[in-house]
Amino acid sequence: MLAKVYSCAVIGLEGMLVEVEVDIANGLPSFTVVGLGDTAVQESRERVRAAIRNSGQTFPLKRITVNLAPGDLRKAGPAYDLPIAIGLLLASEQIYGDVAQAVFIGELGLDGTLRHTDGVLPMVAVARAQGIETAYVPYEDAPEAALVEGLTIVPVRTLPDLAAHICAERPLAPYLSTLRFDAIEVSYPVDFKDVRGQEHVKRALEVAAAGGHNVLMSGSPGAGKTLMARAMNSILPPMSLDEAIEVTKIYSVSGQLPKDTPLIRQRPFCAPHHTTSLAGLVGGGGGRIKPGMISLAHRGVLFLDELPEFGPKLEVLRQPLEDRVVTLSRASGSVTFPASFMLVAAQNPCPCGWYGDPERACTCSPALITRYQRRISGPLLDRIDIHVEVPRVNYDKLSSERQGEPSAAIRQRVCAARERQQARFQGTRLLSNSDMGAAEIRDYCPLDSAGQSLMKAAVRQLNLSARGYHRVLKLARTIADLAGSEQIAPAHLAEAIQYRPRRVE
Repeated sequence: MLAKVYSCAVIGLEGMLVEVEVDIANGLPSFTVVGLGDTAVQESRERVRAAIRNSGQTFPLKRITVNLAPGDLRKAGPAYDLPIAIGLLLASEQIYGDVAQAVFIGELGLDGTLRHTDGVLPMVAVARAQGIETAYVPYEDAPEAALVEGLTIVPVRTLPDLAAHICAERPLAPYLSTLRFDAIEVSYPVDFKDVRGQEHVKRALEVAAAGGHNVLMSGSPGAGKTLMARAMNSILPPMSLDEAIEVTKIYSVSGQLPKDTPLIRQRPFCAPHHTTSLAGLVGGGGGRIKPGMISLAHRGVLFLDELPEFGPKLEVLRQPLEDRVVTLSRASGSVTFPASFMLVAAQNPCPCGWYGDPERACTCSPALITRYQRRISGPLLDRIDIHVEVPRVNYDKLSSERQGEPSAAIRQRVCAARERQQARFQGTRLLSNSDMGAAEIRDYCPLDSAGQSLMKAAVRQLNLSARGYHRVLKLARTIADLAGSEQIAPAHLAEAIQYRPRRVE
């Protein structure tokens, strides 16, 4: 007998409906799964066999063929265990019921229990888009699945429970979400009030947060670069619901969504070590391609400490910094992940860290300093909007009892600037000034005669590229937004220019 049920696959961050066909025929006992399944899919045969037997059902000793359609789409992961098991029970006439408008997702344990499955959110989303009415998911994944509205979510603990539900013997109650997006206050581990001194650096980071710009901090060891970078999240505006679902989808697919957090509310802060592999940074891996750190930092902060130590791997950031996406091409096809992040980087001026320090002598030779600084290419430096020096903090400021301006006050100004940008970009796909292209810069960043003269001198003296010219204008637009000005004044432009490096090698 033939039975058909539906499941889902994940390609990049998007789901795709998969039809699971189970055919039971006479002949020598066999169990074959076709349809370009990976090792985890092939191993589902043993998990399904044991789960059915240990659930009190009978595993048919006949010729069993399972087809995962479409056949040219690669399937990965254990999420097909549950639909295969339900298809087997339907085809062997051990259960009866209408499952034409239902999708089944979940990994089976050998005792018939359902386990957590990665990527439930995009799977359920595509099921709703395809007109599916009900989704059966593991019990612990129900809060995540319930983020998709317009679909009945039925949490399932065990295979016998689901079989009894389909037969209308013991109906399972659908999951009713009580999650409210604005119900929880977000707390931050580091506050800018705890940072002593460095007022000009705090100002630069405020400008960066207001417009979503990239920052590079250079300075001696122990000056506070890492501390201020970790405080960045505390001044960023809170995520909207659409942004939160977008970030949650990325973490769901990558398998890093916390069990007690069905919806990520806080902007991501990712700080990979400089030994992180290329695949770990941009994404990839064998089997199903998963997001890398730059996608996990989407709508948040990617902090690269000791930037020169990353070496040639940094060059893979060029395209994501410009296009806000990363495209990974493999023999099986191409996958595009979002990568709209703020790059916050920190570096020492030389290998020993004390080049240019007024109180401690540098032990590096000029040639060594030059080689160290050239580890970061000029094109990559040109994509960083704000370059700021971080000097050492003197004893009087360190020992002072006076606290700095709290992050909450800075965040209010940042949010006000972002609201002005949202009003300006209403009806477009732009979210902040850093997203503007050449056409938007021409429309939203006009300069008066004084500004034109100042910009002309800056281009000549700093030898700005076309990209550098546009980045200065975007930065000036953000500074004007922080000041509440509709026009870019020469003072705003002058501050933006002083954030450019004196020389790009």
